Amino acid sequence: MKPDRVRGRRPVASLAEPGTALAALGDAVVACRACPRLVAHRERVAAEKVRRHAAETYWGRPIRAFGDPRATLVIVGLAPAAHGANRTGRPFTGDGTGGAGEWVARGLYEIGKASRPTWRQADDGLVLAGVLVTNAVRCVPPGNRPTAEEVRRCAPFLAAELAALPALRVVLALGRVAFTALLDAWPAAGGGPVPSPKPTFAHGRELPLAPGRALAGATLLAAYHPSRQNTNTGRLTWHMWLRVLRRAAELAGGGTIGRDA
Repeated sequence: MKPDRVRGRRPVASLAEPGTALAALGDAVVACRACPRLVAHRERVAAEKVRRHAAETYWGRPIRAFGDPRATLVIVGLAPAAHGANRTGRPFTGDGTGGAGEWVARGLYEIGKASRPTWRQADDGLVLAGVLVTNAVRCVPPGNRPTAEEVRRCAPFLAAELAALPALRVVLALGRVAFTALLDAWPAAGGGPVPSPKPTFAHGRELPLAPGRALAGATLLAAYHPSRQNTNTGRLTWHMWLRVLRRAAELAGGGTIGRDA
């Protein structure tokens, strides 16, 4: 089998290359200890583990963004999963069957933006085409509920990631917290002002983000977070999920992963 390649553009690297803005930013994310409650929780989870992962070494630190440094689409979730990204060290990776990571992986694979349909370990060779995945909060929060102050403390990381992506066209917010975080981050990243009063979250909503001093305009898309709470109850169906991803890809453009037999 021939290796995956990216159609319509030169090959991508799925980790920011050393010395780039995203690489330096990732190092700053991993070193962060600004939120005592989150630091204590992420490290406790990493030490106590769960039985099914008892033999593994957990990452147990903040989670940096992952993907294509030339991304035209950024997908922003809420926070790392306790035994997913907090274990593997990569966003949406290792969540297990039915988890949000599985939905993100399968969906991006189906629309040709990911080289693998399952993301189980950070060393699996995953390549993303034109996509960067990240979170509004970089440490796993107790009960999956970060405080408003914890979201605020993480906000500069999200703004810096947006600012480091000159080709950015679309930001996809998974859930209300990510949606609000992106509205707050856009002007801080060098984009234009957002509407006032702030738009409310609704699945499938599209909002234009105004250009500013450092960023061209983009489109903000909103989707229910593909958490088990939403997918197991039917609030978010696979059809609804793929429709949003395909719309994001349509607006973002860029290459797709080619797979040769």
